[in-house]
Amino acid sequence: MKQKSQEEYVQMDDAPWAPFPEALSAGGITWRLLHVSPDMGSWTAVFECPAGSSFNAHFHTGPGEYFLYKGRMDVRGGRDEGGDTAIAPGYGYESSGAFHGKTEFPIPSAFYMTFLGPLAFTNADGSVAVNIGWDEAQGAWEAFLNQQELKLSA
Repeated sequence: MKQKSQEEYVQMDDAPWAPFPEALSAGGITWRLLHVSPDMGSWTAVFECPAGSSFNAHFHTGPGEYFLYKGRMDVRGGRDEGGDTAIAPGYGYESSGAFHGKTEFPIPSAFYMTFLGPLAFTNADGSVAVNIGWDEAQGAWEAFLNQQELKLSA
């Protein structure tokens, strides 16, 4: 695990796409971890979201910022249900404590996001199922990369 953030560069198209956990999403979302910052408690990733995919209910324990660079994202039910509908290219800010019952992608979409603090995915009763912060994101990413290396060496 990183002890302190260092300067870093990531060539975004060089890394493989990892499946985002099906326990936290539906429809085949994939992601690439770009950076974690233990000293800030932040993590940055890009996500590819096929048409019809979605993230399960969650809330932001800290704020976050995203750039939707492809497609459309319906947040909190989308504009028609009192939430937001982001259309690429678009920027969004999520405040600390923002709750998302479901975030849906009606068309193929992709976005870049920095999370300042964990995402708390919730159960149907509203209790927290799992927190995904920088350390969990880094651990999941490293496990995925190690699995890829094992497949290549087999």
